[in-house]
Amino acid sequence: MATGVTVFLRRLEAALIFGASFALAAFVVARKPEVEHLLGVLGPSRYPLAILIFAVVASAPFSVTDALAVMNGVLFGPWVGSLVNAIGIVVAAVIGYIVALRTSELLDIESTVKRLPNWVSHFKIGSPMFLIVVRIIPGLGGTIATQTAAALRVPIWRQIYTMSAIAIPICTALALGGDALSNYIDALGDRASAYAERHHVHFPHRYHHHVPSPAPVPTP
Repeated sequence: MATGVTVFLRRLEAALIFGASFALAAFVVARKPEVEHLLGVLGPSRYPLAILIFAVVASAPFSVTDALAVMNGVLFGPWVGSLVNAIGIVVAAVIGYIVALRTSELLDIESTVKRLPNWVSHFKIGSPMFLIVVRIIPGLGGTIATQTAAALRVPIWRQIYTMSAIAIPICTALALGGDALSNYIDALGDRASAYAERHHVHFPHRYHHHVPSPAPVPTP
């Protein structure tokens, strides 16, 4: 009886940690405009804060960091943004592994692996190549890889470099692309403004608010 209660409590704890980490990541993504504004007005402290935010989201189960990777590229520039993303991924790998040590009991590794694509079965479960190729699978791949690594107690360095091997190139491309897109949009805006000024083009407002002129002050 005591063993059954202990198992139930451990699984309940794992479920709560799992749900809380997902909820925290979802909250940050949902509040992306506010996060972006906060990072934009802070001084040097915005860099560690951006890394922490990215790491929290990236370490959560079923999370998607694409929007944050692009945002860091726009806010900090392509190279600094890519560095922020890369450091965030390394920190996320550590956080995700530590959390998964408590939540991996929720994962039935054998049944989960059987549901993966057939080509994954060519690699030994828990091996570096297994953890890398599983992370390529969209959606659940990253979560399954981290949970598997924790369940099998593989060295944490394997968790870090297998996650980094997939996530860092993708997030770097997103940061570079986000910065390039931002520059392109700014250039279009500048060209439109220059054209309007050169040709005296007037862009009427959709709504016109009539402001009444003040009444003349009677002279005594």
